[in-house]
Amino acid sequence: MGIVDRLGEIVWADRGLTPTTRDADVVAGALGDLVARAGVAATGIGELAACGVGCGGPMTFRGETVSPLNIPAWRSFPLRERLSASLAESFGTTRVAINIDNDAKALALAEGWLGAARGVSNYIAMVVSTGVGAGIVLEGRLLKGASGNAGHIGHVIVEPGGRSCSCGARGCLEAEASGTAIAVATGDPAEMASAQVQERTGRLVGRAVGSVANLLDLRLAVVGGSVALGYGARFFQSAQHETDAVARLDFSRGCRVEPAGLGPDGPLVGAAALGWAALDPGSSRP
Repeated sequence: MGIVDRLGEIVWADRGLTPTTRDADVVAGALGDLVARAGVAATGIGELAACGVGCGGPMTFRGETVSPLNIPAWRSFPLRERLSASLAESFGTTRVAINIDNDAKALALAEGWLGAARGVSNYIAMVVSTGVGAGIVLEGRLLKGASGNAGHIGHVIVEPGGRSCSCGARGCLEAEASGTAIAVATGDPAEMASAQVQERTGRLVGRAVGSVANLLDLRLAVVGGSVALGYGARFFQSAQHETDAVARLDFSRGCRVEPAGLGPDGPLVGAAALGWAALDPGSSRP
């Protein structure tokens, strides 16, 4: 949770743990606590202009309901309605524009606004963390899709017949390369993974990136998230090597895989970018 100004500067930020529970209201309560803290912090800073939210997917159009695979307590959870009530209670207003979208799509906005994709019109921005997601920008506009769920690169198959995924398929990138998957496969937290596992993770991400570059005519992939950024050079070198091996067409050859320029602040700045974009419905950027 953060308060972010029109220039993308984080004025105030806080965080809370996601409760491990099957009770949707307990998770909503944790979110409400953060909103309340933001309301107190906003005193003296200025009026709340809009609220942007990056959330794991899938979700219904405009985030009316969300079913993030990594938050099992929320299935068809009415996030917009509940968040609106929390904002009214903590900020004393029911007029705030709310823009909810996938967290990786929020990162894509942030990286195009102030990060590694600044000035680039066609790119993919990925989060490799607890889960794996992406946002795709084509010709300067964030790709949304019929239901608003475009960009789920975590469910591209990278290991046919591989590990079972929470989506029901096998061998998805998320089931093979996410922090959750790594912890299950190794028995240790993802940050303790061996060099071999780190290289494999990068390789699988590069395989997906190369395929998407071939499909969508892309030359840049910006990757953030605790797994990718935590593994660092070993991950990115492996990802680049595999991307080079997969993206062999004239228009995709040379696709670059680069760390997210905003580092761990990217998702929060991205959520703010969604909020600012809500004030200009004709634009997909702040």
